[in-house]
Order: sequence, then C-alpha cells, then structure tokens
Amino acid sequence: MLKKLIYLILIEKMVVGLINANPVVYEKKERRPRTGPVVLEDEYAVESIDQLEIFDHIRDIKDPEHPYSLEDLKVITEDAIEVDDKRSYVRVTFTPTVEHCSMATVIGLCLRVKLMRSLPSRYKVDIRVAPGTHATEAAVNKQLNDKERVAAALENPNLVGMVDDCLAPSFE
Repeated sequence: MLKKLIYLILIEKMVVGLINANPVVYEKKERRPRTGPVVLEDEYAVESIDQLEIFDHIRDIKDPEHPYSLEDLKVITEDAIEVDDKRSYVRVTFTPTVEHCSMATVIGLCLRVKLMRSLPSRYKVDIRVAPGTHATEAAVNKQLNDKERVAAALENPNLVGMVDDCLAPSFE
C-alpha cells in the first residue's frame, strides 16, 4: 500500500505536473526574537518548549511542489500548533492548499521528520490535516501517525530524498 502511494505521488508529479499551479502566497509573519537563553542551575533539568519554538522549527520547510515555504502558503500557522509541555505532547495541524493535494502525506512526513530531528525524544508528535480541508483527511491522518508506516516511508530513498529537499535550508 505504501509503495503504491509513493509510486502514485512520484508519477503524478512527473506526468500531471503541479496540482496547484498558482498557489496564493502570503506575507510571512515577522520573526519575533526569542528571549535570551535560559540558564539552568541543573544541567539535567528539562527545558520547556512552547508553540513559537515549534513554529520556528517548521516555518521554513519548503513545499514539495513550489519554491515557497509552508508558512508562505499558509499550510502551517502558529495558531495551528498545540503544545502540552507537561505531557510532552505536540500537535501540528496543517492545511493543504487544495482539497485534493497529492502531496499532503509528503508535507506531513516532512513536518514529522523535522520535529523528530529537532525535539527531544520524550515528545509525542501528532500531525493532522485540518478538518474538512482534504478529500482523504482520515487516511492521511492515519498514515502520518502510524509509526510503522512512517518507518517504512523513511526506508524509501526516493521519498527520503524528497523530504530532505523540503527540509534543506534556503538561502533567501
């Protein structure tokens, strides 16, 4: 099933072209300066993480189809991030640019991988498509939050290449 999905995504991108050829590009939110580093008296103390920190980690992820960031396209917003630091829980809800976006699973995988690489392992990360914004919302949500499916996806070199391209820093 996963191989078929990956194959369909790659073929659709090569054959059909862009699903949303002319996306709306929004103005980026001004970057707010973070407060100075917190000096912990105990080097083993747990540092808290907030909504702004999560947003800063994911705001510059590039869209798989366009040269814009997920923030530029309003696929992600700061308001769509929930953090419960006491329970080590993060939920990111993203909004695809079109209801039939074939790249929704890739976008969600990029969000998951970026947060896996950026956050301490104690965090449980939940990635969701915003309710009512995608034709196959339930299936996408199930794929993005199934550890075995995510692990299988990350074993596919083509898919990992796409994810790495999306996560690569841009030099604007």
